[in-house]
Amino acid sequence: MSTNDPKKKSKEEKRTARQQMMMNAPVGRLIIKMSLPTILSFLITSIYSLADTYFVSSLGTQATAAVSVNSSLDMIIMMGGSMLAVGAASYISRLLGAGNSEKANKVMSTSFFSALIFGAVILLFGKIFVGPMVRLLGATPTCEQYSIDYATYILYAAPFMATSFVMNQTLRAEGNAMLSMIGMGIGGILNCILDPFFILKEVHIFGMTFAGLGLEVAGASIATAISKIIGFLILIMPYLLKHTQLRLSLKNISYEKDIVKEVTTVGSSSLFRTGLSIISGIILNNIAGGISDSMLAAIGVSTKVMMFPFGFLLGFGQGYQPVAGYSWGAKNYQRVRTAYKFAAKTAIIGAAIMGLLMGIFSNQLIGLFSETDADLLRLGSLCIRLQCIALAAHGWVMIVNMFCGAIGDAFGAVFLAIARQGTCFLPIVFPMAFLFGEMGLCAVQGTADVISIFLAIPIIRKVMKQVSEAEDELARSMAKESRALPRPEMGRSITAADLDD
Repeated sequence: MSTNDPKKKSKEEKRTARQQMMMNAPVGRLIIKMSLPTILSFLITSIYSLADTYFVSSLGTQATAAVSVNSSLDMIIMMGGSMLAVGAASYISRLLGAGNSEKANKVMSTSFFSALIFGAVILLFGKIFVGPMVRLLGATPTCEQYSIDYATYILYAAPFMATSFVMNQTLRAEGNAMLSMIGMGIGGILNCILDPFFILKEVHIFGMTFAGLGLEVAGASIATAISKIIGFLILIMPYLLKHTQLRLSLKNISYEKDIVKEVTTVGSSSLFRTGLSIISGIILNNIAGGISDSMLAAIGVSTKVMMFPFGFLLGFGQGYQPVAGYSWGAKNYQRVRTAYKFAAKTAIIGAAIMGLLMGIFSNQLIGLFSETDADLLRLGSLCIRLQCIALAAHGWVMIVNMFCGAIGDAFGAVFLAIARQGTCFLPIVFPMAFLFGEMGLCAVQGTADVISIFLAIPIIRKVMKQVSEAEDELARSMAKESRALPRPEMGRSITAADLDD
């Protein structure tokens, strides 16, 4: 194809424009621009889960509890996919900032196909051991069959879900968050449309009645699986059509030492975060199920409701991360500082406002999922209020975590990733449940969020010291290069040749 081809020129111009945007646009506006599509993507992901819970809740508390139990299955699928996605996105941001697009292509392709293999393994083993799996996840005898029905079809979508995580993150890493949002958005909207028709026997819309399939909990699973697969197809199209900076190809798969190291070390923060979320979720489900199905459903529903503020914060953080990573790769350390200060202040203020509003309307929020189970209403609203108290703390710690991942500080990223549902959660969950019963279970996550502040303080001090040292090293390097430049001889005027040198 000729280099004068207008389509090729247009693609090159778009890629150059995105690079210039990442390096030169005002930090605050850039982070917001990068964050908005990402936030919408996470909110749509929340809608995926909440739509299932909302329509299934009409089938009773046991069905609601079954969908809640299977949230841990979603997290298992996310675990490997998000590890590869977060690690790849961090390294790709730095590589693109440093102008190394060839290596960035290798990172993207290697992570994508590794996620595909991971999803296929989950599908295989999940189908073989579906019964023992749902019991391990916390299903009680009264909701076990519902849990199996839901898990069955979600497993078929596992390879597509895992690879979608990678594409979402890599699109954002190159400054193309809008395409990521479109893929997630269409899938989420489709899920909301399909759910009632697959779950219910009759669907009432604006006074009109339509026939549904009446597949109950299995219908929710089928609708979600279809939506996830269609979302995957939308996300992969920009790569197949070569409308992206990065190139997806089997030829680009390369398990080079630095690729494996960078992706796994930085991505391990997400791996540990998700893995510990699974462990903590299983523990909570099993303790709550031992009390009642209402307690189990309350934990699950409140967790899904809290995905909305968490989605805002995580989306904002992941919009901030590539800006920080790009600037770090380009050695623009003042921009790194400015980005962190803006992101931290915005996350804290935004989280405080969301926490206040959700705490006030917690009863109404839980009431959307049950009108007849008084225990579910009482316990679910209590869980929301107690988590909202600590929401600002969670917002700041999350930004520090993203900062560590952006600059490749794997230790800091992993340390904070395991804090919320690991270091700060696991040691207190059993004592709080034993001492305070239902109240203890409702308060454990908020308590862990507050404790995590004390772990994040030394981490941010260490990271800011690392930025200062890199800044000083750059200044020394520039001074050394300046001294090494040839100088004109004394008594001789500067000529054009001197300037050329």
